[in-house]
Amino acid sequence: MIFSMTGYGKAEQTFADKTISIELRSLNSKQMDISLKLPTCYKERELPLRNLLTSRLERGKVDCCITRNITGQTDSLLCTVNQDAITYYYNAISQSAKQLGIPMPDSSAFFTAVLRIPQVTQNTESTQATQEELAVLDLCIEQVIERFNAFREQEGAALQNMFDDKLSGIQELLASVDKYEKGRIENIRQRLEISLQQLSENSQVAIDRNRLEQEMIYYLEKLDITEEKVRLSNHIRYFRETMSNHTTGVGKKLGFIAQEMGREINTLGSKSNQSEMQIIVVQMKDLLEQIKEQVLNVL
Repeated sequence: MIFSMTGYGKAEQTFADKTISIELRSLNSKQMDISLKLPTCYKERELPLRNLLTSRLERGKVDCCITRNITGQTDSLLCTVNQDAITYYYNAISQSAKQLGIPMPDSSAFFTAVLRIPQVTQNTESTQATQEELAVLDLCIEQVIERFNAFREQEGAALQNMFDDKLSGIQELLASVDKYEKGRIENIRQRLEISLQQLSENSQVAIDRNRLEQEMIYYLEKLDITEEKVRLSNHIRYFRETMSNHTTGVGKKLGFIAQEMGREINTLGSKSNQSEMQIIVVQMKDLLEQIKEQVLNVL
């Protein structure tokens, strides 16, 4: 079973008059990239929380948002307004505008500008987090991680089914090559012999049949695709085994296997020399490209 890097989870816990809510979501990423938003009263848990998410989620672009509501009001929205600071900035700006001859803006715009000045408004929290509340926070974190991983597992199962379908399609196309391969070598041999015979008649130079057979064998061996077919089949089998025998941390490995599959398919195309086989190769490339796109989302 494989896991998807795409995940989502949400959990809530109530403590006294507070409601702790955690929302966790992720997208695919080569490394672990955590964006963490939490109330000021939980800042002491930021580093342990980051370490926990890194160890439990392994990889992905993760967004974790923690909110703390008190009696229906979001705690982070509570703030105080520094009246003395507003008076000071108002007088200072008014005096500077008068000295510089700059007209004062209307009162609403001016007041809005003053409120954006640092230290005019300050976030406050009515209470600091107690040890009991932090314990509830830890419980909520465990709950959201469990739901998040369950979502990842569900998405991973869908990805695995898709991979199985695409791999089966490539196998079927590979098997269909056989009916064209049998007569392909003989056709190539006949074309070469006809061309050489015409060249001999035009140049009136006899062909050394022994040397011709040696060169023909060497040339036809270079067009043989048996090894490519065997290696591609082995890569498909290994891809399936990797999905079935592991749970997480195999996305990069599956990507490497898909690259090797692509090399064998490209070699098949370069050796085909037949329109029907080249069409099959294009179809296999299309299926493999769909696999490569989704492998990027495997954990």
